[in-house]
Amino acid sequence: MTPVEVRRGASPVILAFPHVGTFVPSEIAARLNEEGQKLRDTDWHVDRLYEGLLPDATTVRATFHRYVVDANRDPSGKSLYPGQNTTGLVPLTDFDNQAIWIPGQEPSDADIEERVARFHAPYHAALAAEIERVKDENGVAILYDCHSIRSVCPFLFEGVLPDFNIGTNDGTSCDPAIETVVREVCASATSYTHVLNGRFKGGWTTRHYGRPHEGVHAIQMELAQITHLVTEALPFQYDDDKAAQLRRHLRAALEELELVATRLAAARN
Repeated sequence: MTPVEVRRGASPVILAFPHVGTFVPSEIAARLNEEGQKLRDTDWHVDRLYEGLLPDATTVRATFHRYVVDANRDPSGKSLYPGQNTTGLVPLTDFDNQAIWIPGQEPSDADIEERVARFHAPYHAALAAEIERVKDENGVAILYDCHSIRSVCPFLFEGVLPDFNIGTNDGTSCDPAIETVVREVCASATSYTHVLNGRFKGGWTTRHYGRPHEGVHAIQMELAQITHLVTEALPFQYDDDKAAQLRRHLRAALEELELVATRLAAARN
């Protein structure tokens, strides 16, 4: 299976999906323990959630699971949140701090290097190529990194996560107008909660590609899974009614981003 699937569009907005894939090569799957094989930490149905919201957006989707290698982590292995609990480039535990590998079968340094070359690097090569193409065609590119997570994960954060978690690496990864319009859409979404640069400030993708001074803007949206799943437990079933309500707000945010992109491109000319 190819590590990345790309669907090209003419919009200045790119939707990236680093954590929706569930492919695990058989030789790697054989080393996962019973808990690891459940693949709990998938961004369940996020690609389905965004499907068709911005028809002309480019999409870049990783097909491999984050337990193989995490496409939203620094390939050097550097932590995104020093001093805080998190999972690494190739996780040893899940989001509940449970071991996911059979004892003695944990990935070695050589395994990690091979997985970066085989999966992580091709995904980012494709993403980088689309960013450059979209910027060349539109004058700017807005990378919108699509994520979800269970709303309650005591190992990673206290309490209950807000529904919309907007990350711009403390405002450094995009023009302020981008941050503003997304925050305003989320704030106007009645019955939903939101936070800007809270527990999730944007992963490696947002931090690596966000170069607003060069016309490349990046923003991460981490959704609480309770907003679009029946429950945040196996089998992580999609809730059509919840999703329909949520999709209205996500569409509004993406459409606003297209308008902002037009203004930013004009300002660069």
